[in-house]
Amino acid sequence: MVPQEWLKFAPPPRPLGPGEVWNVFLSYRSINRTWVLNLYDVLIELGHKVFLDQYVLKPGDVLVTKLNDALEKSQAAVLIWSREAKDSEWVQEEYATLETKAKSNKSFFFVPVKIDSMQLPAFANNKIYIDFSSYPDGPNGGDLLRLLHGIVGQSLSPEAVRFANEQDEAAANNIAQIRAAIKNNQPKKIIALFSNGDLPFRSSPSLGCMAVEGLIKLKNNDDALLLLDKIIERFPKAIRPKQLKGLALARRGNDDDIDKAQEILGVLQQKNNLDPETMGIYARTWMDRYTKSNDINDLIQSRDLYAEAFDKSPDDYYTGINAAAKSIFIGTDYDIERGMMYASKVQALIGTEATPGDYWKTATVAEVFLIQKKYAEAAKMYATAIGYARTEKGSIDSSRLQATRLLEKLKPGDVDKDLVLKVFR
Repeated sequence: MVPQEWLKFAPPPRPLGPGEVWNVFLSYRSINRTWVLNLYDVLIELGHKVFLDQYVLKPGDVLVTKLNDALEKSQAAVLIWSREAKDSEWVQEEYATLETKAKSNKSFFFVPVKIDSMQLPAFANNKIYIDFSSYPDGPNGGDLLRLLHGIVGQSLSPEAVRFANEQDEAAANNIAQIRAAIKNNQPKKIIALFSNGDLPFRSSPSLGCMAVEGLIKLKNNDDALLLLDKIIERFPKAIRPKQLKGLALARRGNDDDIDKAQEILGVLQQKNNLDPETMGIYARTWMDRYTKSNDINDLIQSRDLYAEAFDKSPDDYYTGINAAAKSIFIGTDYDIERGMMYASKVQALIGTEATPGDYWKTATVAEVFLIQKKYAEAAKMYATAIGYARTEKGSIDSSRLQATRLLEKLKPGDVDKDLVLKVFR
C-alpha cells in the first residue's frame, strides 16, 4: 500500500472516457525492461490502466496494428530514452507518432523520460522531459511525482514541489547507501536501510527491489527472500518483486526452492507476462532442474525459453547469451551451430570491449569470446568484469558455473582451460 503522506501529493488517474481503454501507454526498448517494469508496477499500484506490450499482446497478434490501436485508446504516453535507444530508428518514429497525437489531441499527454546520462536526441530538444538518470533501477523520488502529474496534465502545487524536492534528496541518499553497502559487502546494512522504512522504500517497490538485488548479488538469498515477502505484501500487484523471488529461490537451489520458483514464474508466464526478465528467470529454473535430473528435455526447455525471449526481444543480450550457451550444452552439431549464431548476434549488440562498472555486460562479452574459443580474450574480460564487482559472490558464481560448463563442452587444452578458470579462483 502506497503511504498516505505520499498519496496526498499524487494525482489519481483520469477517468476513462468513451473509446479509451488505457490511462498510460509505455513506449520503450526491451533492453530497458527492468526499469520499465518498475514504472509499470508503480502505475498499477496507483490505479492506472497501463499498456505494456509484452503483458497485453498475445502470440499471433499483428504487432503494428495492436500497438496503433492501443495508442489510439490511451490518454497519455511515456517514452523511455536511454543509451541503448540512441541509435534506434524506432525511437524517432515513436517520438514523432506520440508528438503528432499530442498536438492533434489536447487531452493526450506525452512525457519523454531519460533514464541515464545520455542526452535526448536533437528531435526531442523542444519537449520538456523528466530526468531519471539518478534512478537507474526504477522511478522514485520527486521525479516520480512529477511524472505522475505529467501524464494527467497537472502542474504541481507549491506544497507538492517542496515534497518532491525532499523525496529527491531522500531517495538519492538511500540509493547511495545501498550501492555502498553492496560495494563494501555489508548485507546487514542493506537490511537495516530497508527496515528503517524511509518513505522512498514505501512509495514504490523499486528501491526495495534494488536492495533485494544487492542481497542476491552478495549471495544472501535467505535475507533477500525475507525482504521480498514484505515488498510483495506492500505492493501485491507488482511484477518485479515476484520475478526476484523466483530468482532468489533459484539461486538458493534446493529442490523445494526450484519447485516454488517455477510455480511463481510459470504463473506469471501463463498470465501473459512474456517479458525477457520473466522468461529468462523461468528458463534458468529449467537449467537448475536439469542440473539435478540430467534429463536432456529439461535442458532443451531451458534453451527454448531463452531463445523465445530473445526472438521476442532481439536487443536483450541476457537471454541471447543464455540461448547461445544452452545450445552449446545440448551439443549436437545443429545446436552448436545455433549457439554460435546466437553468440554472434549478442556480440553485435554489446561489442567486444568492457563496459566500465557494468559486471554483467562485461561478463557477457567474455562469454561470447569463450564460445568463440578465444580463451585468452575471455579470461582477460572475465577478470575485468570481476574487478567491477568483487563482493558480488552470487553474480561471480553464476558466471563461473556457466564458464565451467562451456569449457566441458568446448574441450580446450589444459593451458587454455586453466587460463579461464584461474580467473575465478
